[in-house]
Amino acid sequence: MASLSGKVAVVTGASRGIGKGIALALASEGATVYVTGRTVAAGAHALPGTVAETAAEVDRRGGKGIAVQVDHAQDEQVAALFAQVRAEQGRLDLLVNNAFALPDTLIEPAPFWEKPLSYWDMVDVGVRSNYVAASHAARMMVPQRGGLIVATSGYTGIAYTYGVVFGLCKAAVDRMARDMAIELKPHNVCSLSLWMGLTFTERAERALAENPAMASSTVTNPTVGSSTEFPGRVIAALATDPNIMARSGGTFITAELAQQYGVTDIDGSMPPSLRAQRGAPIYAPIN
Repeated sequence: MASLSGKVAVVTGASRGIGKGIALALASEGATVYVTGRTVAAGAHALPGTVAETAAEVDRRGGKGIAVQVDHAQDEQVAALFAQVRAEQGRLDLLVNNAFALPDTLIEPAPFWEKPLSYWDMVDVGVRSNYVAASHAARMMVPQRGGLIVATSGYTGIAYTYGVVFGLCKAAVDRMARDMAIELKPHNVCSLSLWMGLTFTERAERALAENPAMASSTVTNPTVGSSTEFPGRVIAALATDPNIMARSGGTFITAELAQQYGVTDIDGSMPPSLRAQRGAPIYAPIN
């Protein structure tokens, strides 16, 4: 039996990119995965991928995929998503907060005062959206006395990367995961955040192709990158760890957890930790 058979997960922002990779990795372990995102029609976004396409691939991987169109900037849509999960499944075991409003011009160098104020949208969908989704998830997990809430974050939480608002968001996500853990601890619900390194999303591959100089940067050197499924493999290991509460409140480097759990990338490789180059997480588990 697959390790997540019978478990129910919500992965936000999973039309493409890291969210899609996480959904597929969970599917490979037999999970039922609610796939959320704004893109429902092929070609509606500059990058490929829709929620239905991800959900269909979840089915092919051995899980059960359920596509739900959700704009995570709209609270009523998020509330409807979790009401649907409750009605259809009666439980929720895992929430992966991954939705993020990345601007197309994020990696273009410019000081914050020359960047559009619309960059603040990353706070709305990237920080506030995490809080809203976690609030709804907790209302299901607390009564069942179990569950895992994962926030996807990165070294950007302490290391300057691409600009002020991007760093602010990742630092806030880490702190929010920690403080949620304190309040969730009495209810046996775990909250933590994961630092991803370079992940070969559709957006990252496009940027690398258009900007060959990125390959010489520590942040975007392809030799330290991973597939989009690698974080999901680590999350699957976390979700099946009987001692998961010992990690609650912590911020963890995905590559280091992979080493501890014996998880490899889809090609059998072990992506490296960049702790020495980019810094260490601030928050340890609350236990």
